Amino acid sequence: MKVHYLEIKQLDKQSLKALYADVGWSAYTKDPDKLQQSVANSLYVSTAWHEEELIGLLRAVGDGLSILYIQDILVKKAYQNQGIGSNLMRGVLKRYANVRQTVLLTEEAPNTRRYYEKNGFQSCDQGDAVAFAKLNT
Repeated sequence: MKVHYLEIKQLDKQSLKALYADVGWSAYTKDPDKLQQSVANSLYVSTAWHEEELIGLLRAVGDGLSILYIQDILVKKAYQNQGIGSNLMRGVLKRYANVRQTVLLTEEAPNTRRYYEKNGFQSCDQGDAVAFAKLNT
């Protein structure tokens, strides 16, 4: 299977909605206009495509100098565990290698923890940092 990667922020609502819905991120799919605008307003967006289908996306926000926040990284279920997410992650980490802080917030799950640790992240519950979040659901 051939996957191609593109840095692109202008994506159609249907492709975005299909991707986010496939992985169960329903909070995003409730308002496709807001999702599309959020992606367009991001600092960095990298996408993965199989033929004409959007199968993966990583988006980051921040200033690109002192802080980089990886807001979303997702790959359609049928394409997971094939290195697509890791390729997206390597791309953003390479591009912003000199940023002082690269952070993300995600839910706790064994596979999730292994994935981020494999990609060089350290959980704040195991290091010197502490993380706080205020989520509006």
